[in-house]
Amino acid sequence: MRRLNRKKTLSLVKELDAFPKVPESYVETSASGGTVSLIAFTTMALLTIMEFSVYQDTWMKYEYEVDKDFSSKLRINIDITVAMKCQYVGADVLDLAETMVASADGLVYEPTVFDLSPQQKEWQRMLQLIQSRLQEEHSLQDVIFKSAFKSTSTALPPREDDSSQSPNACRIHGHLYVNKVAGNFHITVGKAIPHPRGHAHLAALVNHESYNFSHRIDHL
Repeated sequence: MRRLNRKKTLSLVKELDAFPKVPESYVETSASGGTVSLIAFTTMALLTIMEFSVYQDTWMKYEYEVDKDFSSKLRINIDITVAMKCQYVGADVLDLAETMVASADGLVYEPTVFDLSPQQKEWQRMLQLIQSRLQEEHSLQDVIFKSAFKSTSTALPPREDDSSQSPNACRIHGHLYVNKVAGNFHITVGKAIPHPRGHAHLAALVNHESYNFSHRIDHL
């Protein structure tokens, strides 16, 4: 009885086989088939070795330590476009040490058109797609970080069309050297002027109808 039950079980398992075997008498070997098999096995072996090498790669290494150099400055790179004319806006930094970093020290005010060209819109769309994927795939982040040293600059490409539209925005780009303490970087109406208790902006001379703080951050 046990043998019969075992045979029934084996026959049932064989019937469930989704990949039935072809008898040896029906198989005919050829040189082309052997070549394709050899190429396939070689490719699979190379892919396995490459994946194992990537898995063992420890190029990314993070270390954290306390910064004891309080006297040095910290460089901040900025590239922001505000939908207002350059004569109406001012940017500066005021930290907890009551030190104001004027915008003229390292920032450039460049009149430009706020709307992006088709090529720039495509660049922005691709950059947003990459950033969204980086938040999901940490391994992809490592790959991009490694290739960033060999790739070209990721800055906003120049306009490819000769637009006759007059500049209606201001691109504030460049760098600032700030103290290693907490502070505020802000862009507001009017140019910044020093003040004994901090700083102020000449906003009274700007018409309220010119206010438009729509902005685009291309690099920060």
